[in-house]
Amino acid sequence: MGAAFRIGSIVVNVRDVPRAMAFWAAALDYEPREEPEPDWVVLRPRDGVGPNLSLNLGDTGPRPVPHIHLDLYAHDQAAEIERLVGLGASRVTNWHYPEGERDFEVLEDPDGNRFCVIDAKPE
Repeated sequence: MGAAFRIGSIVVNVRDVPRAMAFWAAALDYEPREEPEPDWVVLRPRDGVGPNLSLNLGDTGPRPVPHIHLDLYAHDQAAEIERLVGLGASRVTNWHYPEGERDFEVLEDPDGNRFCVIDAKPE
């Protein structure tokens, strides 16, 4: 028997809800589920596929190696990384990548929350 629940929302603490909302809405092509509040917004996928992303005003800063992070799968990794950097993300240059070829790059959102962009182009 399967679980009686599913992931409905991933919650991320941010220092500036409107700034984070602008970044993540554009990055993921999500939209606010309802009118944003100064300290909280739930973004949902425009196509209805996938979990929501909830942004919560919080004063705890991100950890250099987070306990949990988002993996974003991209068919054109290089183009998506450039688009995300253009939206306000930054590359994490001090990440210890594995030796040899890698299929991911670590970025930070404007609040310093780390996430990965995974090369998921069709083989």
